[in-house]
Amino acid sequence: MKNLFALCLIITTLVACKSKEKETKEETTIPKKSSLELGEVHISTKSMEFFVADTLYSGWNTLTYENKSPEVHFVMMDLYPDGVTIQNTKNELLPPFDDGMRYIMEEKMDSAMAAFGKLPEWFQQVKFLGGTGLVSPRTTAKSTIHLEPGRYIMECYVKMFNGEWHTSHGMLKEIIVLEEATDLNPPKPTASINISSTEGIILNDSLSSGRHIIETNFIDQKVYENFVGHDINLVRYENTASLDSLVQWMNWMDPRGLRTPAPEGFTFLGGMNNLPAESKGYFEADLAPGKYVLISEVPAADEKNLFYKFSIK
Repeated sequence: MKNLFALCLIITTLVACKSKEKETKEETTIPKKSSLELGEVHISTKSMEFFVADTLYSGWNTLTYENKSPEVHFVMMDLYPDGVTIQNTKNELLPPFDDGMRYIMEEKMDSAMAAFGKLPEWFQQVKFLGGTGLVSPRTTAKSTIHLEPGRYIMECYVKMFNGEWHTSHGMLKEIIVLEEATDLNPPKPTASINISSTEGIILNDSLSSGRHIIETNFIDQKVYENFVGHDINLVRYENTASLDSLVQWMNWMDPRGLRTPAPEGFTFLGGMNNLPAESKGYFEADLAPGKYVLISEVPAADEKNLFYKFSIK
């Protein structure tokens, strides 16, 4: 009986070891998911470019944008209609915008509008699916957006000191977004903002100092005089800063608008770029004590209620 008991114990031990060995082997063979599959997208700029993967996954993605350059930039994700590529952009879209801005710099507005009238018809079908707001030099911004599968152009159309677009100097990158989706879920917000063409920007919650995840609810969307819709930019400003100069600078159709250098006394902390009506996005903000404004990149944002001041104590 003792021998039989010992034999059973040995067999049981061997079976258990084999089972554990099999489990361990199965665990080690499960491939580890990449950061992109997890929805973590790192983007950086050193001058006039985007360093980012050429292929992303659909679904929720968190864009972490490091602006290492000496100029203000942003990230905007444009979903292109079928059959339209970056070559169409370079051949058909950039020339009218380049000509139009040159005429604006020469204060020939009629000629500028005639140039913009040559924009290709497919431009009206481009779908803007978010990105970051404006980001100051040596600043990092983080936004979470939902991407549909398709061909995108990532762009920044802030202007250089001579009025030429950043897009015309390299800040234009084609990205393919796959049918396969990320594992990411939208983050849990600590505050929310509503934005619409009728009510403007409404901050729904009080904000305190520290880190926040802010949900942006685009109630509606419309095309403004500058050919794009409303967005949300978080900006910190000093007591000496002129808010009028900020409002003027946020209109690219003004000769000084979105042009380097940015107005003094402002630090651009990101936000949420254009989204379609009834869409949500999220951006992170680490709020230190000071004065802030939420503002859209549209002409006369203050007159449209797309301008909201608040303070952090």
